[in-house]
Amino acid sequence: MDCSPPASSVHGIFQARVLEWGALAFSYYYCYYIFVGNDQVHSWTLITSQALDTAWRVVKGSVTLAVSFLAAILCYFRRLQLYLGHRLKWWIGYLQRRFKRNLSVEAEVDLLSYCAREWKGETPHAKLMRKAYEELFWRRHIKCVRQVRRDNYDALRSVLFQIFSRGLAFPSWMKEKDIVKLPEKLLFSQGCNWIQQYSFGPEKYTGSNVFGKLRRCVELLKTQWTEFSGIKDYHKRGSMCNILFSDALLEYKLYEALKFIMLYQVTEVYEQMKTKKVIPSLFRLLFTRETSSDPLSFMMNHLNSVGDTCGLEQIDMFILGYSLEVKIKVFRLFKFNSRDFEVCYPEESLREWPEISLLTENDRHYHIPVF
Repeated sequence: MDCSPPASSVHGIFQARVLEWGALAFSYYYCYYIFVGNDQVHSWTLITSQALDTAWRVVKGSVTLAVSFLAAILCYFRRLQLYLGHRLKWWIGYLQRRFKRNLSVEAEVDLLSYCAREWKGETPHAKLMRKAYEELFWRRHIKCVRQVRRDNYDALRSVLFQIFSRGLAFPSWMKEKDIVKLPEKLLFSQGCNWIQQYSFGPEKYTGSNVFGKLRRCVELLKTQWTEFSGIKDYHKRGSMCNILFSDALLEYKLYEALKFIMLYQVTEVYEQMKTKKVIPSLFRLLFTRETSSDPLSFMMNHLNSVGDTCGLEQIDMFILGYSLEVKIKVFRLFKFNSRDFEVCYPEESLREWPEISLLTENDRHYHIPVF
């Protein structure tokens, strides 16, 4: 009996073994592929992660640097803005203080608003002043006021400002005489050598320099008055007044010229009185005072102090109006409800002189009412 397996069985076993070996080989190669492939994927992931991390650090550093730079620039410009703003504010304040300080006649303001600001409270005097301002506003038709710098020239300033701003003409007597030569005339024609003791406001005795200085002051007054009286345009005169009355040095010379004009008129009338001529009553009153019995005593005891320690007194206002041929109407607010509330200097004008209005709260300082 043949015990060998049949050929078909051997063939089947061989085929099974081949399939088993193939499966093992496939499993081996598959496992190898999986192992190697995973390692390559891990390597590429690591490289990519490192590249991205490096790129992020570079970008982050650049962004941080850029942000820091921008912050520094913003901080610089902020500090620059604050510095420039501070300097600009300082310069604006400086210029405002400078021009406001030098602007001796301020712009128009509402009369009642000014009164409400200046006279608060319920004291009897404050109530009286408010009633006086209301009288000016409602019955005298004064709607605005120009504040005038409070010093010992303010009466002269208030009058001269209105003469120039209105373009008033020279007084008739000034048209007939060369006022620039009046200082020498007093000395040489009338023997008034005492004129050397004339004081220019805060300045004291100036000796032989008086005549040259007075001549320059009077010449400036003549030049400015001629210029303003020749301008027909009201707004142009106003602009020029703002320029002139912001120059303290020029103002000072003009006011000293006005003082000298007053002294000249007192001297002229005094000479007329000595020859028994009729003189205005205000000068008779002037010469009856012990402190102004003649031109020298008037100058020494009164006029030399004007601009220095005191302003114009009432009798001086009469002389100023007479010398400039203007009627100075003054509303004395502290005299409200009395006959002295409204006064004129001089009371009896010789001709139809132009009228100039002032208001005062105390007979020391004056402002300009605007109708």
